[in-house]
Amino acid sequence: MSAREFAKDQPDSFAFSAENEETIKAIIAKYPDGKQASAVIPLLDLAQRQNDNWIPVKAMEAIAERLDMAKIRVMEVATFYTMFNLAPVGKYFLQACTTTPCWLRGSDQVMKCVHDKLGLHGHYETTDDGMFTLLEVECLGACVNAPILQVNDDFYEDLDYEKTAELLDALKRGEAPPVGSLAGRNKSESSAGATTLAQMRPAAGED
Repeated sequence: MSAREFAKDQPDSFAFSAENEETIKAIIAKYPDGKQASAVIPLLDLAQRQNDNWIPVKAMEAIAERLDMAKIRVMEVATFYTMFNLAPVGKYFLQACTTTPCWLRGSDQVMKCVHDKLGLHGHYETTDDGMFTLLEVECLGACVNAPILQVNDDFYEDLDYEKTAELLDALKRGEAPPVGSLAGRNKSESSAGATTLAQMRPAAGED
């Protein structure tokens, strides 16, 4: 089952949590009267976060009713954007960028490591234990620190085979390594460090 297809097993109902209900009120209030349909993307995001990183059909129907939209219009949005999962994914949703900058910097080794360690190839495949799902994607917008692997909402950058293996092992243990460069790079600074005194900035944790 691809996460770009509606899951065969669907819940019978969906209701936003009390906390999310308050968030929804604040989101809808940002838009003029009669334009509440503009809130469809943030509401879909809330539903996905509440429902273990995927959106059931009942959630789309609830959003359509809340925003006074036709159900099909909400489904059109949910199925258009790959950020929305239409079927369950693993606890750790891995998105591996293999576009040119990441490929030139070694994304093949990142993909090879994920395959070697988890047996996944890249089209919404999920490990048997339900821990990891892998998707090969186009540009994730962090080319300067390529190659990168997005894990749920977090970016892990400057990866190679060994660093990817260490990251996956940490996730298996339930640990969340600090996000950003795993090669010690200071944000998007040159991998060789600052090139002028004027450009030098303290690394994270330094005074």
